[in-house]
Amino acid sequence: MVTLWHGGIVQVKVPLPFSLRWVNSYLIPDAAGYTLIDPGLHTDDAVQAWSKALREQSIPFDSIHTIILTHQHPDHYGLAGWFQERTGAPVYISELSYAYTQRLWGADLGAEFALSLTKLYAEQGMPQSVVEEIAPHLDSFAEKVSPQPAVTFLEAGRMMTIGDSEWRMIDSPGHAKGQLCFYEPLKKWMICGDQVLPDITPNISVVPGENHDQLQQFLDSLEELKGYEVELAFPGHRDPFTNFSERIDQLAAHHERRLLQIQGLIQAEPMTGYMLCMRLFGERIAGNTHNLRFAMSETLAHLFHLERQGLVTGTRQNDQLYYSAKPESI
Repeated sequence: MVTLWHGGIVQVKVPLPFSLRWVNSYLIPDAAGYTLIDPGLHTDDAVQAWSKALREQSIPFDSIHTIILTHQHPDHYGLAGWFQERTGAPVYISELSYAYTQRLWGADLGAEFALSLTKLYAEQGMPQSVVEEIAPHLDSFAEKVSPQPAVTFLEAGRMMTIGDSEWRMIDSPGHAKGQLCFYEPLKKWMICGDQVLPDITPNISVVPGENHDQLQQFLDSLEELKGYEVELAFPGHRDPFTNFSERIDQLAAHHERRLLQIQGLIQAEPMTGYMLCMRLFGERIAGNTHNLRFAMSETLAHLFHLERQGLVTGTRQNDQLYYSAKPESI
């Protein structure tokens, strides 16, 4: 639940109602109190876990003077407003990340986003009965990110004081648009959000209406991050780890294998994105709308990357897209 790291950093494993089980929050001390990184999803279990952790560590709410969000996904963003109400602390996030929160939970309560996502999934061959589960699933997160915080924007490339050190903010897209990693050059520490994770691969987020190659952005970001000498990395999930550069190589190799796997599958038989998703993930996502949405995003990120590379082509049949690999690309 709570682990103490070098420099007095407190790792709090905040429970999640998903297969990931927990998200990491970090409390970084200084003379004035603490900076809180990624407080977690707003659920009763998370609130209870935080109450217990703060009590056991003798950390009062009013000692938390700064809240930083690496990115906007609800398992990181959700409790920011709750903590802000209790601490009065400013909440910092990148402008791109915050714009996405407003698309999901802003004035229209995510209606436009849900419509765009369900249209995308239907075009990719998802059965209507499954498509109809997506919007209610998205709606279920509104209470898990409430109340929403007042925010101050961060800018990649600048330095920020966290704890007793200066950290460089690094734009790290692919998993989440606007995600920031934070690098401390003296200690060689990296707060890496969900960009580089040990043991598991970060999900690549395809967002409707954004004509970007998210997978290429992710791979380019990994290449940039590999240029930093990192002795200890603090990730959003699993435990802090030391083999940062090696893990980046492993993640890049994973995506190369996945791209080749997809080319092989659709070389044998043209498939929609949904058909391919089922072939890739199958029983692991059966009956779980949350996991299905992540699996579809992952599948489409690879498909769209291959399409932009000219290695696959999409053909419309009865309002659905079927993808085929070009023979010379295998």
